[in-house]
Amino acid sequence: MVQKVAVIGAGPCGLSSVKACLDEGLEPTCFESSDDIGGLWRYKVSSHKLSKEMMAFSDFPPPAELPNSMHHTEVLLYLRLYAQTFSLLQHIHLQTKVVGLRQRPDFDATGQWDVETETADGRRQTHVFDAVMVCTGHYTQPHLPLSSFPGKTLRHFKGRYFHSWEYRNAKGLEGKRVVVIGFGNCGCDIAVDISRVAERVYLSTRSGAWVVGRVGPGGLPFDTTWISRLVVTLSSLFPTFWAQIPVINDDLPGRIISGRIQVKPNVKEFRETSVVFTDRSIIDEVDVVVFATGYNYSFPFLPPDLQAKSGYRLRLYKHVIPPTLAHPTLAVVGFIHGLGAINSMAEMQARWSTRVFKGRHMTEDVMVKEIETETATMNQKFVCSERNPLQVDVIPYTDSLAEQVGAKPNILQLLFTEPALVLQVVLGPYTSYQYRLSGPGKWAGARQAIFAQKQRIARPFRTRINIRLFFFFFGLLFLFVFPFYSCKALCIALLLKVCYINKITLLYLTLQNIDSEYC
Repeated sequence: MVQKVAVIGAGPCGLSSVKACLDEGLEPTCFESSDDIGGLWRYKVSSHKLSKEMMAFSDFPPPAELPNSMHHTEVLLYLRLYAQTFSLLQHIHLQTKVVGLRQRPDFDATGQWDVETETADGRRQTHVFDAVMVCTGHYTQPHLPLSSFPGKTLRHFKGRYFHSWEYRNAKGLEGKRVVVIGFGNCGCDIAVDISRVAERVYLSTRSGAWVVGRVGPGGLPFDTTWISRLVVTLSSLFPTFWAQIPVINDDLPGRIISGRIQVKPNVKEFRETSVVFTDRSIIDEVDVVVFATGYNYSFPFLPPDLQAKSGYRLRLYKHVIPPTLAHPTLAVVGFIHGLGAINSMAEMQARWSTRVFKGRHMTEDVMVKEIETETATMNQKFVCSERNPLQVDVIPYTDSLAEQVGAKPNILQLLFTEPALVLQVVLGPYTSYQYRLSGPGKWAGARQAIFAQKQRIARPFRTRINIRLFFFFFGLLFLFVFPFYSCKALCIALLLKVCYINKITLLYLTLQNIDSEYC
């Protein structure tokens, strides 16, 4: 019987996996190679592409005061609050790297694993676990294509070059000519950031991308307006425009139209101080090249037979479980991509995995057949590659896991019992609180979290003081506390109630100690 579970990685996926284990009565031990939790959010320099409600965990709404599009430091704060609230930190071993993972000799009987770890001081230790959850994601090895260019390679380039993984800020790039290679979210963010200080930025792309902003109708977050069950259902009836994940960037169009960023085709070759593009154009006197060329996913601690592929993707049932194991006690959580936040998908993967560990699973033949069908469908619908090995439709995929967990919202039942809630679930933003309304892991606060999400979205915008209301209560204060000034203050309050008064005039009248003739 599964009881002790190893969780590898303490980013968002690792934290939700630790909590899922605790919810199921399991004993998790999380190993994190760095000195803190948070994963990539400790280093990212930009804001989250999706709004806070869309990226929230299903039983932990973000504080209303936080901005809708959180900076990476605020995302990290949210993760810390999550870990503290559910007492996850005591299960996490920092500066402990997993260097080996192998099945025990009696795996066919027990399903157990040997997990070899190494601490910062070099001490190695082997632990025995009943199950393992791999939560290291796919941003592990920066892809730097040094040998992909004919002629003189990048090694002959006299300027500076580095991968976007190393980028922190634009310091040192003032007045430089910079070429950014890669038109994904990361490349566009870096190009925009550098364009504020550089002489000129050139953004190289092979195929282009759709670019959308984070601000939608009425000034609300774009994703809370357009990512809903109804919109996704209706859009499935028409050909999709999103063959690849769109670039989400508010500033890029403005930087391009002002000439601060010039879009160029793919790079053909590098020379000592120049970059040649496939349209034969040449940019001279290039100082810096930034490679936003993605990552090579890697699980060096996994046995080779568990890294078999189906197309570009790993051969995993539901993108989580290897189908060939005698016991399904290994889960890869968060190795997923879609037009939506990874937090909610990974959290559902973790909830589903812990129930699989406890005995809920399918036969190998069924799992293999479904993997092949999913791979064929995915390759027809989306643009997949080595750097982007898989992509899913977020709502159908998460619903399929939730259905097996028993946590998928029953729309038909809610229609008769709580029609107001159905309107929020179907027409409102697609948030993960829906998966806590019923079934295993039901949360009593889920209903209120759904109804209050619009208030949490609007809260950060309410930063102005209502001057008329302020002075109205100021007048009441004078009425009861300072009778001598009550007539004057009451007149001011009444004036403010019926018309707008210039603040400077108001201040002047107050300071001039209004004469009794005004009363």
